[in-house]
Amino acid sequence: MVADHQLLNMIKKFIFTITFCLFTQVSFAAGGDSGSDTSNPQKDAQNFVKRGKKLESKGKNEKALKLYNKAYEKLLEANKADSRNPDILNYLGFTLRKAGKYEQAEKYYLQGLEIKPNHDGINEYLGELYVKTNRIDLAKERLEVLKNCKCEEYQELKEAIGNK
Repeated sequence: MVADHQLLNMIKKFIFTITFCLFTQVSFAAGGDSGSDTSNPQKDAQNFVKRGKKLESKGKNEKALKLYNKAYEKLLEANKADSRNPDILNYLGFTLRKAGKYEQAEKYYLQGLEIKPNHDGINEYLGELYVKTNRIDLAKERLEVLKNCKCEEYQELKEAIGNK
């Protein structure tokens, strides 16, 4: 009787282990294969930009630029799916501006403003582009758009203009 009981417990443990292993394998297979299906290029790009900004603040500009380039690639993918999204256009402009491609960056910023003229981020970054390209009057126009937003974008652009 004791041997039967031990055998029954061993069989239960064996069945539990097999079930657990099979369940785990199915779960991992489902998660592993769906990575590209559930990928969010816009979110991925935003993460690259955040990491790039941190590196840039530490003076690691080359590493930051590599992340901005990765973000740019993801943003192109996101833009194909949603070409009327001002946030995507803003980030496209940002990554190009950081790469020194000012004309291309300006085009994306302006496209974004056609969709959402009061977009705080686009107005700030476009203003910074204008400061960088010595078009201070245009930068001041962007600052004027931001003056009532009570946002950090206004202060950051004001500082960038003040430094010129």
